[in-house]
Amino acid sequence: MTDFASARRHMVDGQIRPADVTDLRITTAMLEVPREAFVPEKALAYLDLDLNLGVARRCLMKPMVLAKLIQALEIEATDKVLIVGAATGYSAAILARMAGEVVALEQEEGLARSASAALTGTTNVKVVTGPLSSGYASAAPYDAMLVEGAVEELPDALRAQLKDGGRLVCVMGAAPGGSAMAFRRSGAELGGRRIFDASAAMLPGFAKAAEFAF
Repeated sequence: MTDFASARRHMVDGQIRPADVTDLRITTAMLEVPREAFVPEKALAYLDLDLNLGVARRCLMKPMVLAKLIQALEIEATDKVLIVGAATGYSAAILARMAGEVVALEQEEGLARSASAALTGTTNVKVVTGPLSSGYASAAPYDAMLVEGAVEELPDALRAQLKDGGRLVCVMGAAPGGSAMAFRRSGAELGGRRIFDASAAMLPGFAKAAEFAF
């Protein structure tokens, strides 16, 4: 039988802390949240890889990539956060321990149901369904957004739902290459900076449109 508490400690000590994740709120949350409750193959829950969820090629991000993205968001205790591509809700469970309110957006109904079940009792998370690229305007504006997957371009809808001064993080570029990026809205502009090399599964609706050559 797997000792999941030990596996969580090994994940934090072997994957998270060595990656310069210094926010104690993140490491504490990752020690407390049972990642095995959010994946179909529990024995794989703490491996250093993207975990396939068996639905529409969707994955949970590597723990290290997720932790560094969340750290870059610089979450405040009063923040309202939108997760785009929340999948089974693991990132929502982490962010719920740091932010005031979390909106977990997922377009796959089965994943959203799994997230709702796994997050039962987490009162500051709302799981919602809809197209990921449209965001969730009903609860906007947001202080911060986590795009949980790779993108090739950011839809205008997400930019528009950020508060002035709001932050957004994502992995930009298709696997195996890509960069983790942090963006901040200033007026109508969204300025970005590269944080670290990263790869993630491409989110549906975030690939560039095909260009025709003549």
